[in-house]
Amino acid sequence: MKEVIIIDSGGANLASLRYALERLGARAHVSSDSAAIAAAARVILPGVGSARDAMRRLAASGLAARLPSLAQPVLGICLGMQLLYRASEEGATPCLGVLPDTVRRLPSTPGLPVPHMGWNQLSPCADDPLMESVPAGAHVYFVHSFAAPVTAATRATTHYGVELSALVRHRNFWGTQFHPERSGGAGARILANFLEVE
Repeated sequence: MKEVIIIDSGGANLASLRYALERLGARAHVSSDSAAIAAAARVILPGVGSARDAMRRLAASGLAARLPSLAQPVLGICLGMQLLYRASEEGATPCLGVLPDTVRRLPSTPGLPVPHMGWNQLSPCADDPLMESVPAGAHVYFVHSFAAPVTAATRATTHYGVELSALVRHRNFWGTQFHPERSGGAGARILANFLEVE
């Protein structure tokens, strides 16, 4: 059975994420213990709320210093993906620095309210094991006001007024701007693929 630690980020989506993983046959634990997280086979960093508050919680638990050095597969979800970047415009917050860019506020566009809440299509732009058996154009569920730019780390994009990174990878770190645990079959496949990466 695959073992996963979900970092206790204080978000309301922890239970739904744990259940989604357990439906896939994984054993998922929620923890903020730095030593347990360092020893885990796989780690998921979820997140809701503000980047500043999330980074304060990670710093208080010692995880802000620990996370960038993890060598096992790590998946950041929504705000958790944004925290992998160098900084966020949200409160001018320094983040974990795994990825070098800055997360910026979505532009206000007529007919496209911010926050972006709803289903959007994935457009793969590079091969990645998390996208295996996920068709181009698959719909996934987003809830966010800030977004990461499209760079060499981007594995799939979506369009919401601008093109933005929907799935990224840097070494053993992945991030999804969308919520795979709320994204039906496509999201379940992406989580299942994460459980298989080495």
